[in-house]
Amino acid sequence: MQFYDYIKNDNDSTYPGETSPATDGHLLDAYSRAVTAVAAQVSPSVVKIDVQLKQAAKKGRRTRGSGSGSGSGFIFDKSGFILTNSHVINNAAKLSVTLSDGREYRARLVGDDPATDLAVLHMDAPEISAAPLGDSQSIQVGQLAIAIGNPYGFQCTVTAGVVSALGRSMRSYSGRLIDDIIQTDAALNPGNSGGPLVDSQGKIIGVNTAVILPAQGICFAIAVNTARYISGELIRNGRIRRSRIGIAAQTVKIHPNLVQFHELTHDHGVLVLDVDDDSPAATASLAAGDMIVALDDVPVSGIDDLHRLLSAEKAGQPLMIQVLRKRSILKRLVIPEAS
Repeated sequence: MQFYDYIKNDNDSTYPGETSPATDGHLLDAYSRAVTAVAAQVSPSVVKIDVQLKQAAKKGRRTRGSGSGSGSGFIFDKSGFILTNSHVINNAAKLSVTLSDGREYRARLVGDDPATDLAVLHMDAPEISAAPLGDSQSIQVGQLAIAIGNPYGFQCTVTAGVVSALGRSMRSYSGRLIDDIIQTDAALNPGNSGGPLVDSQGKIIGVNTAVILPAQGICFAIAVNTARYISGELIRNGRIRRSRIGIAAQTVKIHPNLVQFHELTHDHGVLVLDVDDDSPAATASLAAGDMIVALDDVPVSGIDDLHRLLSAEKAGQPLMIQVLRKRSILKRLVIPEAS
C-alpha cells in the first residue's frame, strides 16, 4: 500500500476510495442511522394516552380523585388494539388516545392484568400504523435498545441505549413478581410507561414499565413475549386466569453438554431463583438453582411456556414437573394453586 493511502491530499476532499458526502445522511454514523430509521418507522404507532380518573368514594361521600393522568402505548394490530401498562389506565373513567399526527380518539379498555402490569385498549380509527412484535428470547445483552414515549407529555420522545441485562424480576404495583424483565439504560421518565422498547430492526422487544430512582440509567421493560401472550388472553377473555406454584424464576440457557447428555429437545429452561414458603413448589421440594425443563412431559423452554402451562384449569391438579438439578433430571409431583 502506498503512503498516499494513509494521508489525505490537500487538494482532494476525500480519501482514496471514499465517496463525496452528497447529503447530510452520509454524515450520520451507523448508530445514528439505526436510531433515526427506527424512530421514523415506529413513532407513527406510538400513542399518548390521556386518562380521566374515576371519583373516589370516601365515608359515604363522592370525592374527586387526582383528576387525570397520562402515559404511553403503542398500536400492535391494525384493527386498533393498543398495548400499555396496567398502572397507566388504573382507575380510569375515560380514556383517549392521541396519534403522532395529532388525531385524537376515544378508547375502551379491553382488559388489564395488574400482575404483569399490562393492559390492552381498543380504538376505532382509520389509516393507523401498527408496530411489529419481535422475539424477546432472541435479544442479547449489549444490543441497541430504543425507547419511544411521551415523558412529561412531550409526545414521541426518542431515547436510545443498550440492553443492560436480561431475566430480571420485579414486583408489579399489585405485589406480584414479574419475571423475565429486560433492563436497559435507554432513558425513561414519567409518561414513558407503556411505550415500546425497540431493537435496531424496528421490532418491539419490550413494554417500558419502570425506573429506579434516584439511580441513573436503570430502567425496565416487560419482555414482548410475555406481552404477546398476555395481550392475546386479554383480547380473548378480558382477563388472565392462572394458577401458581410459588417460585421466582427466569429463562436461562442450558449448557450444551447437559442438553446432549439428557437428549433434551430445547436449549433453554426456567431457573428457579427463589421458592415461596408453604407454596406448592416448596411442598414438591423444589429449590433455588433447580432448572425446570418439562411439566407433564411438555417441554418448558422459558417463563412464557411455564405461564401457558399453568393455566387456571391446572389449579388443584397433580402435575409431574421435571427439573435439572446439577447433572441429574429429577421428577417431582406439584399441585398448583389458584392465583
